[in-house]
Amino acid sequence: MEFKDLEIFQMVAEKGTITAAAKELRYVQSNITSRIQKLEAELKTPLFNRHNRGMILTPEGKRLLIYSEKILSLTNEMRKVVQNDKEPSGKLELGSVETVIKLPIILSRYNNKYKQVDISLLTGVTEGLQFKVLNHQLDGAFISEGTAHPDLAVHDVLEEELVLLSSKPFQSIEDIKDEPILCFRKGCGYRARLELWLEDERFKPTKMMEFGTLETILGSVAAGLGVTFVPRSTVTHLLDQGSVYCYHLPPKYSQIKTVFVRRADSYLTPTIAKFIKVIDEFREKSDEQFQKSTQI
Repeated sequence: MEFKDLEIFQMVAEKGTITAAAKELRYVQSNITSRIQKLEAELKTPLFNRHNRGMILTPEGKRLLIYSEKILSLTNEMRKVVQNDKEPSGKLELGSVETVIKLPIILSRYNNKYKQVDISLLTGVTEGLQFKVLNHQLDGAFISEGTAHPDLAVHDVLEEELVLLSSKPFQSIEDIKDEPILCFRKGCGYRARLELWLEDERFKPTKMMEFGTLETILGSVAAGLGVTFVPRSTVTHLLDQGSVYCYHLPPKYSQIKTVFVRRADSYLTPTIAKFIKVIDEFREKSDEQFQKSTQI
């Protein structure tokens, strides 16, 4: 079994068709097909169910996918370990929740310092991103603070206030009792905080509507579709325009940290070590600016 066979297997599993995998890897389709057949023959089991629209993993294929991800992740880590420890390079695969408003600043500072690193960014909800980091699918991720998995190392990034947002003024929860709650899917840290508050208030919303992007949620709130619970920093422009109104909740529910997580047992390569240093520098500078603003 070759590493390249596992890479091809993973790509077919991800794309769902030989055609799409061949296009992504820039291989001819016959090569992809023969590699998959070779792997199935070697393992003496079908890895995919073939149908008219593509290929779906068999139960055995799903089990192999778990191991292949670990093997290829460790192989990639092995390559990183032997890099020049003075100059980060290679690929840095990151994840983030959508609402980290300062993330572009962190990425820009890192990119300006280390030109040899290719950064890719995947967005998602906290729970899903943690899973990908734990399973070696991401080098690290920016997520909402919560109960940290014991296998993750956690680095503080920033602290924010979550606010309840509506298109019209309101004074209490009673004023929004008939409004739909607009939120991300289950696994979102902000949604978990909101649900905790609603539970403590013994309030059951009439409707929970799930959306995939922050932009859609904010646009829908401004249009009067419902209310949402997001960091105040992400809606400053809307508040300034007067198109939305915010309601402040007690700190128990509203104060939340954004943290960066990585596997604690992974080798700290120069690429990721320098990235964490940039995060620390950003946090220290943000703390200094906050202290100055409170003294004015």
